Amino acid sequence: MDVRPEPEGSILTPAGWVSGTVRIKDARVAAVDGKVLRLGTPLEPPFIVPGFIDLHVHGGFGGDCMSGEAGVRTTLQYHARHGTVAMAPTTTTAPVAQIESAAADIAAVQSKPRSGEAAVLGVHIEGPFINPGKLGAQPPYPLPGDAALALRWAERYPIVVATIAPEIPGGLDVVRVLVQHGCRAQVGHTLASVGQVGTAVACGCTGFTHLFNAMSGLHHRDPGAAAWALAHGEWAEIICDLNHVHPDVILAGRRSIPKLYTVSDATAAAGMPDGEYPLAGRKVFKRGHRVTLEDGETLAGSVISLADAVRNLVSLGVPLSESVAMASTRPAEYLGHADLGRISPGARASIAQLDANLKVQGVWIDGERVA
Repeated sequence: MDVRPEPEGSILTPAGWVSGTVRIKDARVAAVDGKVLRLGTPLEPPFIVPGFIDLHVHGGFGGDCMSGEAGVRTTLQYHARHGTVAMAPTTTTAPVAQIESAAADIAAVQSKPRSGEAAVLGVHIEGPFINPGKLGAQPPYPLPGDAALALRWAERYPIVVATIAPEIPGGLDVVRVLVQHGCRAQVGHTLASVGQVGTAVACGCTGFTHLFNAMSGLHHRDPGAAAWALAHGEWAEIICDLNHVHPDVILAGRRSIPKLYTVSDATAAAGMPDGEYPLAGRKVFKRGHRVTLEDGETLAGSVISLADAVRNLVSLGVPLSESVAMASTRPAEYLGHADLGRISPGARASIAQLDANLKVQGVWIDGERVA
């Protein structure tokens, strides 16, 4: 394939903003041609940014990642149209056979990528090794830690992230097994004390699942997982839909955790009208910008894309370059993907173009423009 100019505008590169053009060859960035903008120079739209990477996403546009290959592909297609170029489709707590079926479906989709779909980086296993006292909206099928089962999964499925409550019986054994197989183990759905979190980190845990949500908190004499993350954490994911976490608490997390990154935690209700939708076999309800269980109070994932999260972060005063990094560069670095989350020669040409209102105008995945 010949080198061709594609997106043109204010380009976010590792060296800063460049006014110019991205050139693409064979699914890679061949060059970034243009003028480096001085710090403080007003940016002119469109904004050309690294495509977003979602490491915690359950569904979208009616598709659910626990409902077969078709549900996974619907999710990939929906989020791709909104600037997400790669993701880790996420399971929920469920009977073992259902989790295994979903993981196998995600692996099958990963092995046969299609045009117009976000790339599958692997599976995020959220449960079943979580604390029954912090299920949140997870279905009621938690299990104690089972190292043999974790090993079976690690050997069969491309698990890249796993959410574990380290304080449950056998929880640390699961952490050790998954970390040994290259998985990023995260503390989540947990009642762990700061001491238990510290032990989990010593065993290999590297992050926190939906920081502040479904975890022991911040009481000044009884600190829990969230307090440990703020005091010591390097990586954590956070849902920036402005429903799950108060804006000031998002900013507190940003100030404290050097490599905080955002996830959507989107469900099948994302992109759909108000109504009833599936989440791993149970009913959830979308009302406006919230999705809850039938009680109308318990949040059950979100309805945002990562493009929405970026706009929300910018509305809180986070610079556009940092907001984009939280949705692209940092999650790529977290999983060790040096060729994603950046626009630089040799990187995958997986790019999003945003207009003056930060709405997605165009998306390229491995050099191919998404319809």
